[in-house]
Amino acid sequence: MIPVEFRGFTWRHAGRRAPAVAEVDLRIEAGERVLLLGPSGSGKSTLLAALAGLLTTDSGERTGEVLLDGADAASQRGRVGILFQDPETQLVMARSGDDVAFGLENQAVPREAIWPRVREALDAVGFPYPLGHPTHALSGGEQQRLTLAGVLARRPELLLLDEPTANLDPEGAEAIRSSLRTALADTDATLIVVEHRVADILDLVDRVIALGPGGTLLADGPAEAVFAEHGDTLAEQGVWVPGVPLPALPDAVPGEPRLRGESLSLTYPGADRPALDGVDFELRAGELLAVTGANGSGKTTLALLAGGLAAPSRGKATVPGERAPLHRLPANRLAARVGSVFQDPEHQFVTATVRSELAFAPHAAGWPQRRIDARVSELLERLRLAHLAEANPHTLSGGEARRLSVAGALAAAPGALLLDEPTFGQDRRTWGELVDLIAGIRDEGTALMAVTHDRDFAAALASREIVLEDGRVSRC
Repeated sequence: MIPVEFRGFTWRHAGRRAPAVAEVDLRIEAGERVLLLGPSGSGKSTLLAALAGLLTTDSGERTGEVLLDGADAASQRGRVGILFQDPETQLVMARSGDDVAFGLENQAVPREAIWPRVREALDAVGFPYPLGHPTHALSGGEQQRLTLAGVLARRPELLLLDEPTANLDPEGAEAIRSSLRTALADTDATLIVVEHRVADILDLVDRVIALGPGGTLLADGPAEAVFAEHGDTLAEQGVWVPGVPLPALPDAVPGEPRLRGESLSLTYPGADRPALDGVDFELRAGELLAVTGANGSGKTTLALLAGGLAAPSRGKATVPGERAPLHRLPANRLAARVGSVFQDPEHQFVTATVRSELAFAPHAAGWPQRRIDARVSELLERLRLAHLAEANPHTLSGGEARRLSVAGALAAAPGALLLDEPTFGQDRRTWGELVDLIAGIRDEGTALMAVTHDRDFAAALASREIVLEDGRVSRC
């Protein structure tokens, strides 16, 4: 068990004027189980990174202290386990079992103890594959289970979880929560978890700490007391307060076909079965088609093939006016036809500033500079990114990064837009803003496909839904 303390802690990311968190004074006792919540951009992930000793002087400016068991956090890294929002950043080995064993080997755990602990951790999180399964063939949710197993296998004294179930289907999310209940019952580790979907995690914690904008401390105490006294304020700021209903949106009016998939199939190298097998779809202007299904069912593969970003083993994706299938189009023509928003926004950022990120696709499409400037200015204002125009995209909060990824995909005005988990990791306010934004894009006539585990999102916006199972359409 490790007690945690922040003393006047302030952190400002390099290249940003405003601090991510400011003058944080906070103590968490050894063995406490804490839910850290707050709106997008309030500094939750920054505090977790500070506790893990991951904020270095070359990435920003710090004042104050971050202490674990009375010592500076950077000196206690071996006692801390952290699960990031993006599990792919923690995968380091080609085979799943080796990835879990990697942390144990670095801790000099005796060889004879490593593999029993690897198997125990993989079983605890419900990982469905053998030890030799390639990590590159895992879906996002499967990656999340694997990285969680790697964290649990090390048996840390301080366990930090940043959105541990955000990228999982409902069954997988419950499996992770169940495995956490089991793991926590067998350890006295201090736990700090960030989770937007508050109601799903409350039984794992005994204390709630709520941050306001700018990392200020808004509330601290038992969940029932915090929500009773501050529930309205927290909901207004973007926290998923249990019991607060979501708004209803008008139905869409579909138009002409914009994108078709015919018998789309793909088998990844080294895989023993197709990730996608014979999927047909038609996407129309002014509608949103939701693609749902369990982790590993082929949803992201379908989005890649539908967006022309991967070559199918069989079948094709086409758009009106182009004779060639999408995967054979030059990049400039593809960007003008179909935009793609990845599951992890950071994976599609290729420039050093928000402004240049928005200019990238129109420039590649051959637009004149005056038109590019006008489009960038429009998107900066429309998506409330103007104050971040010169910021590095990789320093944005989760909500800001998601808005930028959507804006970047829209920059070249494509007729169809593909979104992979667009509401992943969003607080309630940012979720509502994204839903309103996507509804507006839909109602302007863009054809939309969204891969999602978010039933609320699908209910609010989808005109139709196709459900994938083992790479095939099980129902639509």
